[in-house]
Amino acid sequence: MKMKIALIGCGEVGDCYAREWVAGGHVIVGIGELRQDAEMQARAASHGSVLHAEAGPWLAEADIVVSAVFGHAALEVAKQALPHLRKDAAYADFTTASSGDMRAAAEVAAQLGVPFTDVAIMGAIALLGARTPLLCAGTGAPAVAAFTAGCGAPAQAIDGEAGDAVRLKLLRSILTKGMESLAVECLVAAESMGLRASLYEVLSDMDRTPLTTFVDSFVRSHVLHAPRRLAEVREAREQLVEAGLQPLVLDGVERLFARTTQGIEAARAAGSFNVPDSVADRLAWLTPLARQS
Repeated sequence: MKMKIALIGCGEVGDCYAREWVAGGHVIVGIGELRQDAEMQARAASHGSVLHAEAGPWLAEADIVVSAVFGHAALEVAKQALPHLRKDAAYADFTTASSGDMRAAAEVAAQLGVPFTDVAIMGAIALLGARTPLLCAGTGAPAVAAFTAGCGAPAQAIDGEAGDAVRLKLLRSILTKGMESLAVECLVAAESMGLRASLYEVLSDMDRTPLTTFVDSFVRSHVLHAPRRLAEVREAREQLVEAGLQPLVLDGVERLFARTTQGIEAARAAGSFNVPDSVADRLAWLTPLARQS
C-alpha cells in the first residue's frame, strides 16, 4: 500500500529514510525544516517534495508523520505538529529524545486520538543506512514497525509505552559504549606491549558463549568474587601505568569493584550476606549499592 508521508527534519536521518521510502513507491507530501536554503530546497526536490518552515495544515495530507529532528526539540515539534494530523494518521518519532519527552509527546497524541510511536534507531545510520534495525514502542508501534519493515528496515514492535524503545537503546549503549571503551584501552595496551595477536588467542573462548549468557555470568559471579577481582583490576591498572598509559576506563572499573567489595564486607559484618545464585537476586542485591553512590 502506497503511503503519504510527512517528514519533519531532513538531516542525515530524515534524508536517509526519505530516499528509501520514495524508492519503495511512497510519497513524501511535505518536509518541515528550519533550513530553507538552496541546498535543502534541492534535497526536498530530490524526494519529489516541498519545504515548509513550520507545522501546519499540510500535515493533514499524510498517512504517517515522521519526526527526525534533534532530540532536544522533539517534544516541542510534536506539540506543534500533532494537532494538524488526521485521526487515522500516525506519528512516528525517530529522534533521540529522552524517555520523559517521548512519554509527554505520547500523552499529547493520546489526548488528540493519534497513535504515537517511539522509534529507536539501534545502530549507526552512517554504516547501515535505512537497513539499520529499529525498535518501536507505543500505541502505533505495530503499524509503524510493519510499514518500516515493508521498506526493508529490520523493525520490531515491543510491548510497553512510548519511551521504552529509547530507554532500551540507551541501556544497550551503556554496554556497547562500555565495551568499545574497554576494547580501545585494552588493545592500545596490548599493541604497545606487542601482545595483541596473543591476546586475541586467549580471548577466543569468549566467542563460544552467547553474549547474554556471558553478561549474566558476570553478574552472578561478581557478587561472590568482587574482592578478589578488585585486586586483579588494581594489578592490571599498575601494568598500564608502568607501560606509560593512562587507564581511564579501568579507573571506573576499579571504583565499581571497590563499591561491591565494600558492600560485601558490610553485609558479612552484619551477618546478612546470603544472596541466592540467580541473576535477578544478585541484581536486586547490587541495585541499592548503585543508588547509594
